[in-house]
Amino acid sequence: MIDPIRIVVIDDHPLFRGGVVRSLAETGGFDIVGEGGSAEEALELVARHLPDMVLLDISMPGGGIAAAGRIGAGFPAVTIVMLTVSEADEDVLAALKAGARGYVLKGVGAEELVAILRDIASGGAYVSPSLAARILSTMQERAARPAAAEAQPADLSRREEDILRLVGCGMSNKEVARELDLQEKTVKHYMTNILQKLQVRNRVEAAIAARRRGLLP
Repeated sequence: MIDPIRIVVIDDHPLFRGGVVRSLAETGGFDIVGEGGSAEEALELVARHLPDMVLLDISMPGGGIAAAGRIGAGFPAVTIVMLTVSEADEDVLAALKAGARGYVLKGVGAEELVAILRDIASGGAYVSPSLAARILSTMQERAARPAAAEAQPADLSRREEDILRLVGCGMSNKEVARELDLQEKTVKHYMTNILQKLQVRNRVEAAIAARRRGLLP
């Protein structure tokens, strides 16, 4: 049995948000672990639940794009999808730059939204077709920019440093979870974040990075 997609839904219009939550829940392939109506609620819920995906509106208190940027920096393992009425090119580009893997317009039907989110969760990306052609040339220019222009990895949180230190000492996820009084699944999520932040491929490279950071003797 395939695990459901654990998702947080953020939109400051309760009726619309409720409709999205209901549509996703009725498909049976999604586990709604949290919902809210602001950027701060989005960050709090993502930090608390470490979901697979977060669905964000753009026009909400605190700003959806700002929330996407902070979630992308702090929780790179969480897939970000924007669900919005905005068709402005600058919003699309800003959302993608902030780390969104999907940009979906609110006129989409429930069945199509479900299909889009499942595809994104499987590793795909999506921009509503009515917008894609307009931004294609800009995205191609971005892809051609030198790799040196890419952002440096974000700093690790205190909890991530603690986990990395124990992993560097040879502990398994289960042993780390026992040492720090966490769930093993939570440690796994943290490790995914750590690998992406450090831009390394596995635990061995992460341990090397821990030594370079002075976390290990």
